[in-house]
Amino acid sequence: MKRSILAVTYILISGTMVFPFARAKESVQGKLTLVDFTREALANNPSITSAWRKWNGMHARIVQAKAWDDPRVGADFTAKRFVEMAPNSMADQMFTVEQVIPISGKNLSRGRVAAADALVAFENFRRQQLDVVNKLKAAYFQFLNSQNQLAINGRNLTSLQQIATGIRAKYQTGMETVPEILAAEIEVAKLEQERDDFERIRTEAQTQLNVLMNRPVTSPIGDLNAENPIALQFSEKDLTSLLLNFRPEVRIARAGIDVEKARLQLARREWIPDPAININEQRYNGAAQTVSQLGAGVSFSIPWVNPGKYSSAVHEAEENLGAANAELEVVKSESLGLLHDQLERIKTTRHHYELYSGKILPLAQQAFDTIQLNYETGKSSFADWIATQRSLRDVQAATNNMLTDYETAVTELEAIVGVELPAHPSKNLRQKNRELPSGTDWIKTG
Repeated sequence: MKRSILAVTYILISGTMVFPFARAKESVQGKLTLVDFTREALANNPSITSAWRKWNGMHARIVQAKAWDDPRVGADFTAKRFVEMAPNSMADQMFTVEQVIPISGKNLSRGRVAAADALVAFENFRRQQLDVVNKLKAAYFQFLNSQNQLAINGRNLTSLQQIATGIRAKYQTGMETVPEILAAEIEVAKLEQERDDFERIRTEAQTQLNVLMNRPVTSPIGDLNAENPIALQFSEKDLTSLLLNFRPEVRIARAGIDVEKARLQLARREWIPDPAININEQRYNGAAQTVSQLGAGVSFSIPWVNPGKYSSAVHEAEENLGAANAELEVVKSESLGLLHDQLERIKTTRHHYELYSGKILPLAQQAFDTIQLNYETGKSSFADWIATQRSLRDVQAATNNMLTDYETAVTELEAIVGVELPAHPSKNLRQKNRELPSGTDWIKTG
């Protein structure tokens, strides 16, 4: 298979992924989006580049494996005769050209093995891309979460500082007591501590993003645009079909079967000897012609005299093929288990986020607004205000964390399935699982 054909095939798998060495363009104006980060990581990440080059190297082996053996050239010269002979009774120089003719097709079997090995390298390249994108998205969502948490922390801190200033003023007039001042100062200190923790989390996420994009680790990321939560509409049946067609581990296991089939075919063909055809030219010193005599010959090995050697090789190949088939079933079973568990995790995290964002957070905000109004009118104590604000802060933080958990779970689902999933399924995506050639197709076209 030509490299360009495989490149087109890969683009069919995931339209958002790009190949290494095509430098991604950064957004000069405005904030960078998740797509910008993904493109840059796919273009610049060294581990992806390494996997890409390994696939290129494995792909180059196909031509080597399919090639005929090199022709052999020989020359014989008579250095000295110690007996008297009549002129032209024996050749004094002989030149030979010999070529093995692979009538058994062993070279084609070796080519199929190399093609399947190259497919394994290609799927390892895809796995590397999926893993990098998975880590990058997780870091992106963590950075976005910490950014949102810092914004909430800043608003709460400003509000609390204003309240603390008012309490000090009331204390001067005897309307507030020292414990209330101390309580306000303690809450301010707690918010400042939380801010430091969020700053640390954002720095760690920034470092991870820079590492994955192969940037200097201290490169600034800036603020990110908040994105709407992903709403996947895939059924487990659709995802199962995608997983069995796109997941690199499944495709590697299938390629392993193709490798063992080709090796079994090669072992069986070892019984067939490949003849070596030779042509030789002889010249006599006493002759006037440049070529005194032209000859041809054939030679081949005799494998039938050593049946145990070749029978055991066939048996070994058959057992390896059986093991490869069993390994495919193991990989399928484990992959389907991962998919099922991940869907349950997505279902749970999505339910928790919707519960908090749609019900608990509005109620907490309503409770705080009520206490705020009552405190301003003297109907509630500062202790009530502090407790309600702390409860609201906890709910706000939990809601953001649950959103991050949900988005991360969806990202991990894409890494499990082996293909990027849009927010809404389409016929085109379902069609892709029929467009990607199998390992057998690769071998046939390779």
